[in-house]
This record gives sequence, structure tokens and C-alpha cells, in this order.
Amino acid sequence: MGLGHIAQAAVLPAFRHARPHVALTALVSDTPAKLEQLGKRYRVPLLSNYDQADSLFASGEIDAVYVALPNTLHAEWTIRAANAGLHILCEKPLASTIDECERMIDTCARNGVRLMTAYRLHFERCNLEVAELVRRKMLGNPRFFDAQFSMQVKKGNIRTKSALAGGPVWDVGIYCINAARMVFADEPTAVWATATNSGDPRFAEIPECVHAVMRFPHERVASFTCSFGAHDRARYEVVGTRGSVVVDPAFDYRMGLSYEVTIGEKSKTKRFAKRDQFAPELVHFARSIRAGRKPEPSGKEGLIDVKIIDAIHRSVESGEWEKVHAPRKQRRPTLAQEMHRPAVPREPPLVKVESGHG
Repeated sequence: MGLGHIAQAAVLPAFRHARPHVALTALVSDTPAKLEQLGKRYRVPLLSNYDQADSLFASGEIDAVYVALPNTLHAEWTIRAANAGLHILCEKPLASTIDECERMIDTCARNGVRLMTAYRLHFERCNLEVAELVRRKMLGNPRFFDAQFSMQVKKGNIRTKSALAGGPVWDVGIYCINAARMVFADEPTAVWATATNSGDPRFAEIPECVHAVMRFPHERVASFTCSFGAHDRARYEVVGTRGSVVVDPAFDYRMGLSYEVTIGEKSKTKRFAKRDQFAPELVHFARSIRAGRKPEPSGKEGLIDVKIIDAIHRSVESGEWEKVHAPRKQRRPTLAQEMHRPAVPREPPLVKVESGHG
């Protein structure tokens, strides 16, 4: 559901690498050209607009839905699909409010269907290796985390619309938040944040840049800066009592990732070739459904990040530290979840959509 840039550039091509676990059976869009051209390209038998979607849900022809809609539509369509007995793989952020997330989780539980949040890096080896070496105390006791994720967004892009839960924290800051939680294997207890805006007309409705500090248990701290008005940057660093690790690039799906670990005076760099980061999500989701177990990352994983984002926005308004009331998770992404699929050779031709990069 939703045939925007991420769906066309990454999700639809990934189905080829997810065979035989899943089959792309239906597309939902209100743009006829997208349905016609993408339906032919991927040989999809069922094409639907949103008015017809409930009939599609009830048809018995599909088992699950990938929700790739604007953030503010995640809850509505997840709940409608769950009430029809369908499993849901939903893009992040899980929803645009805590209440929406909780209703999505409750509805899926009530209907006995699985809900997974689409965190592709939970299956990607570079980030999983870094989390593993931090947790194994290869850097000593981890003390602080710092991340930057920025890009130049195009004027008028959906990411700049306040009514659609746009803004740098929702779109790119969430990667920094989730990475900090992954390497520390814990949840922050409080956050402080501030926002800046240079007056660029692109940012009339949203902050241009947000800087946040998250306090974790055991005297650890994580900070990040995310921006829609700066040069491309996607990296993070973890520093411990014996060493440090820099992951750069850290979050991109269009290129290979790498990290450099330094322990004492010795440094080592490890690079990972570009790979399909979306097919592993599809495979894990399908396997979880067939095995009757909760997928991980779950709906709860998505809820925790939205609770942190809510506290960040409250802190921007108040100028004060704000508490985060997030449940602590028992399951964390590990190398056991790593899954390798070959890279999509090149971005396919886009239909009635463009990248948000300026």
C-alpha cells in the first residue's frame, strides 16, 4: 500500500530476492499510471485503489500488507487490514502518535495477526556486528554515542509537511534513536532537545535541524543531530573506556556500509558490499507468520521509538529535560538475524514520483 519513492526504489525490487517466501500479489494506489506501469513491470495480478482496498482485504487473495504510506496513514490502514485478518509489515515510524501505535498493536493482538515494524538495519551485518562488539565489551564499558544524519530535502517534498508528520526527526532522526538503543541494548530514561531553522522557505512547517541528547541507564548518554538542510551525512560513533567504533556510512541502503574500530592504539576497518536491505525484512516477516511467532522488530519496537520522539518534541517546546516512559525490551537484534541478499543492481525507473533529495 503506497507506491511512493521508497516502495518503488527499494521495496518492490526486493520481492525478487525474497522468493520463495513471499509473492507480490497486489498493489494499492490512487494513481492509475502507477498501478498500470508497476503492475506490468512486476507482473502483479491484483490492482486496487483505496476505495477498493477493503474489498481486496476481504477477498482471501492476500495474506499480508506492506504499509508504505505517509506516516499519518499508517494507523488507519494497519487497523483496517488487521480487522480483516491480515498481517502487517509497516514502515517506520510505526505511526505519528503514541496512541495510534498502541491502537495498532492492540488491534493486531485482538485479531491474532502479526505486526512488524520495518527496521531494515536489524538484518544488516555492519550494524549488527557493531552492536555485538559493543555489547561484548570489546570497547570496554560503553560511555557515549553520537550520530549525524542529514540531507538536502527538495522543496515541497512530503517530508516537509507538518500535517503528514514530516520533519527530520520522524524521517532520519529515528535511525539515530534506534541505533543508540540497539548498541546500548537499553532504553533512554530522559531526553533534551532543541531545534533550529535558518529561515529557508522549505522549512515553514517543520524544524530544519534537531539536536537531541538521550540519557540511558548506567551513566551512558547518546546524542544525535538530524537535518533536512545540510550536506549528506549518515554516521555514528560509540566510545567506550578502552576503544571506539565509527560507522560511516551507517544508515544508507544505496551503498555499502563500513566501520572502523579502534582499541588502544590499533585500528581496523571493515567494509561491506552493497546488498539488498529490504528483502531480509520480507523473508523474516514471512517466516515469523508461518512459524506462528512474533516478528522482531515488533510493533513494540516501533512504539518505543515513537515514545522517544514524542519526548523529543516535548523538550523542544519546553526547553527542559523530558522523561521517556518506554518499556524495556528483552529481545534485541543480534547477528542471528543477519540475512544476506544480493544488491538491487540499480534504482528502477520511477513512475509519478521523485526522490526527496535536493
